[in-house]
Amino acid sequence: MTDTKPAWDIDEDLLARIAERAPVYDRDDRFCQEDLDELRQAGYLRLGAPERTGGTGLGLLDTVRIQERLATAAPATALALGMHQVWVQAARAVRRRGGSFLQPVEEAAGRDLLLAFGVSEPGNDRVLFDSSTAAEPDGDGGYRFTGTKVFTSLSPAWDVMSVFGRDDSDADAPVLVHGFVLRDDAGHRSLDDWDTLGMRATQSRTTILEGVHVPADRIVRKLPVGPSPDVLVFGIFAAFELLIAAVYVGIASRAVELAVSGLRGRTAFDGTPRTDDPDVRRALADMQGAVDAVRLQVGALARDVDELVDHGARWFPLLVGTKARTVDTAAHVVDEAMRVVGGGSYRAGGELARLARDVRAGQYHPSSRDSAARTIAASLLGPPGAGHTTTG
Repeated sequence: MTDTKPAWDIDEDLLARIAERAPVYDRDDRFCQEDLDELRQAGYLRLGAPERTGGTGLGLLDTVRIQERLATAAPATALALGMHQVWVQAARAVRRRGGSFLQPVEEAAGRDLLLAFGVSEPGNDRVLFDSSTAAEPDGDGGYRFTGTKVFTSLSPAWDVMSVFGRDDSDADAPVLVHGFVLRDDAGHRSLDDWDTLGMRATQSRTTILEGVHVPADRIVRKLPVGPSPDVLVFGIFAAFELLIAAVYVGIASRAVELAVSGLRGRTAFDGTPRTDDPDVRRALADMQGAVDAVRLQVGALARDVDELVDHGARWFPLLVGTKARTVDTAAHVVDEAMRVVGGGSYRAGGELARLARDVRAGQYHPSSRDSAARTIAASLLGPPGAGHTTTG
């Protein structure tokens, strides 16, 4: 990733206000409403929407850079609002690969409507490849969705939320149905159940779907159950994995900054500056090197998405591996920052301590480390059992 700035960026004064509010949202377990209001006013929700819809037309690489920068000020705000950007960039990826079915997503973003994901379900480690939510046809091309969605970021504020579920009306050929719910639609409710270790300002609450009706004009895709190379699946996975990773690059980058500032002016018992300690210097060098490596990986893949590079079957292993590796790197860097700064970083109200809690959320975003490893192994060896032969 180069140092070229995107065509749109967050104003320094706005970024400073967002950073000031971050510990308050964390302490009060409150949604980042003021951040959303100011960013919406500044044009953040329109970043990747086409210019014809009122957007800025930014690609995934530029959006990754913005998300990383936002995360250095407020990781939870970046993570929450990043879900909106995932949909916008997924729609852009679909359009640039010849699909038009997500045009309503781009038009909604161009009107400053906030987009959310209703995908994750309790115990569903297949993510987009199956669903425990029932999708019942209404006979006119629409569906009624009944089920439970968890980790619904932006719960207090979304205007449009994606839903998907499984239509089993043909037992021999079940399909996964993707559509969009509007805030004013009846048949959905959000639980006030977000009380977590970190990323508290996301307010990613549980959403209960109670037969919410999505008419035919808001059903955007029907796909077979199981892994799919469909452009919708690619668009969502690429945008989600890389924009999530960008947040954790931002956390790691900020941890290095805090480690450096926390060491300046401090001395050992004998009066030697802590910044002269060879162990400290080595630790900081390793931390920065780790951040540089994942930043470059995330940026390179984001650029490839923008430039329509065809990695073929390698796309999914590359995406999930980069996300998992970035999250693990960020957790390691934050831990190292706390170690070199010392016991003062262990105070609950400190920024490093907040980053240490926020960074733990990364292991719960799809794809997990184990899921990523299975995907990568399958790309090398085939599915389990594929190498077995039977002799008679």
